[in-house]
Amino acid sequence: MVAFLNDEPAPVMTFPAGERCLSVRDFSLAYGDKPALKALTLEVPRHRVTAFIGPSGCGKSTLLRSFNRLHDLNESAVHQGRIELEGRDIFARDLNVSELRRRVGMVFQSPNPFPMSIYENVAFGLRLERRLPKRKRDDIIEWALRSAALWDEVKDRLHRSAWQLSGGQQQRLVIARTLAVKPDVLLLDEPASALDPISTLKIEELIRNLKNELTLVLVTHNMQQAARVSDYTAFLQQGELVEYGPTDQVFTNPKRQRTENYITGRVI
Repeated sequence: MVAFLNDEPAPVMTFPAGERCLSVRDFSLAYGDKPALKALTLEVPRHRVTAFIGPSGCGKSTLLRSFNRLHDLNESAVHQGRIELEGRDIFARDLNVSELRRRVGMVFQSPNPFPMSIYENVAFGLRLERRLPKRKRDDIIEWALRSAALWDEVKDRLHRSAWQLSGGQQQRLVIARTLAVKPDVLLLDEPASALDPISTLKIEELIRNLKNELTLVLVTHNMQQAARVSDYTAFLQQGELVEYGPTDQVFTNPKRQRTENYITGRVI
């Protein structure tokens, strides 16, 4: 059950505690004196696809990278407010950031396979985490490649360089590498923007299938893609959350004029 509350600047959509995966509470972030996110409050439901849309520079990727604290790597980044993963504050002093990033994996815009074999790419995180018997490791690698819809294409060349794969295959390999360590959340930052239409459709099908296993958050400039694959959509503009709701409602009956203007291509 989803409840809408009359709040500014956007209606707040809440989920029952048992369905809530990520919670953002009055969260702001700035780079030095340049604000990037302004007092955002929203919740991301478990085992759904949530898309962030909006013009370039609106804060979509900034918010996405906040979920696994990638901004820690930027000394000029300062934040206020709270983000919770399954009810736990991700900025708590005793939180293990490496464990957070295992639980909240990320796939970037351009495929970034490591300069090693297909097998070793997927095994990379497993080797860092713990020692596993080879049979167990092989089983996990096969599971991850199957989950990424890549196994049938690479099963006979697992020990060849990952760089021999096509761009679309490389992106699915990166997803398999992320899945191998069994994350709870998968963050996708424009994962298909550099791919051809056929590869893009494979990534979209993969996204739809993966929500049975984990929670997905997608940043995209492609509104048609957001409409095709997401269950919920958040529209951001100038660091503010303008509207957030079920994807069908946001695209067909938006509650805010600014949302309608953006979706219909009017000047905003």
